Amino acid sequence: MRKPMAAPDLLLQLLSAFGPSGHEEGAARIWREAASGFAEVTSDTLGSSFARVRSGEGAPTLAIMGHIDEIGVVITNVEDNGFLSFTPVGGISADTLAGQRLELLTRNGPIPAAVGRKRLQPEQLRDRPRIELIDLHIDIGAKSREEAEALVRVGDPGVWAGPAVELANGRLLSKALDNRLGAYIALEAARRIAESREAQVDVVAVAAVQEEIGLYGARTAAYGLAPDVAIAVDVTPATDVPGGDARRAGRIELGMGAMIARGPTLNKHVTDLLGEVAEAEGIAHAYEIYSRTTSTDADEIHLTQAGIPTGLISIPTRYLHSPNEICALEDLESIIRLLVAFAKRLTGDQSFVR
Repeated sequence: MRKPMAAPDLLLQLLSAFGPSGHEEGAARIWREAASGFAEVTSDTLGSSFARVRSGEGAPTLAIMGHIDEIGVVITNVEDNGFLSFTPVGGISADTLAGQRLELLTRNGPIPAAVGRKRLQPEQLRDRPRIELIDLHIDIGAKSREEAEALVRVGDPGVWAGPAVELANGRLLSKALDNRLGAYIALEAARRIAESREAQVDVVAVAAVQEEIGLYGARTAAYGLAPDVAIAVDVTPATDVPGGDARRAGRIELGMGAMIARGPTLNKHVTDLLGEVAEAEGIAHAYEIYSRTTSTDADEIHLTQAGIPTGLISIPTRYLHSPNEICALEDLESIIRLLVAFAKRLTGDQSFVR
């Protein structure tokens, strides 16, 4: 029996880092430090990070982009009783937040917190069975507004608390798999390409910011780089769970490998080449289907300037936008191998014109 993969140290460091949209500095610092060992590292005014591996003068550019921000919360008010009001940063449902532990980042460093729910009487619960955000508050143990304001300020961000956990069969449970996985994959693929020295294109790994609130980092990063071709790497909801429906976008299961996206906003030549490379290299893969946009950074990249030929590879992930997202580590390896092989297949005169 094959021994399951262990989670790479760099990935675990990225997952443990603090980095909701607009506050990605902690995660970005780890990513840039890892990139500095083999690539030219830069950043932009939004905070997106770039790691360029050069192949030669005048070579075309392949961008591999994964966003590094995670969902979170932000404090909006300090109540007289010391409780904190908040609002989500990115898409988090109230029922997912209720009863969870958080870490708040304050001017004096991180502090622990809990999300509490307003206590409702049985007759009230019959009228309001669904939890709403207005029913929730954050408790940091303060007894009064004065005590709370000595610890936090409005505008302070927070994220889920808790370390990544390695499960059976090479599966990983953690917050922020969406999308530290993509940021890690982009960087590791660039590292292996640098090590091989076989690519005829410059490869730029990108850790984009602010995806969860509007794909903003991808927009400015793609405009600044103007790559000749780009691949976005992001998570996608797995269908191998209760309620999963393969009829909507295809079978998306942990362990299936690289999910190559097909859809009207994705360049057909890029998508076809990804499939050809996966077949030729014996890399585990399958397809997910979009009929409109993808709700990933690919939606911004392909529209930048005169249009950038863009592909999308996804990681099957369970329980997205929760503190307990789960992926299969073997899928990460399949995607990294596919990206490395894809980069090596590109030539200086390759055209993706349709």
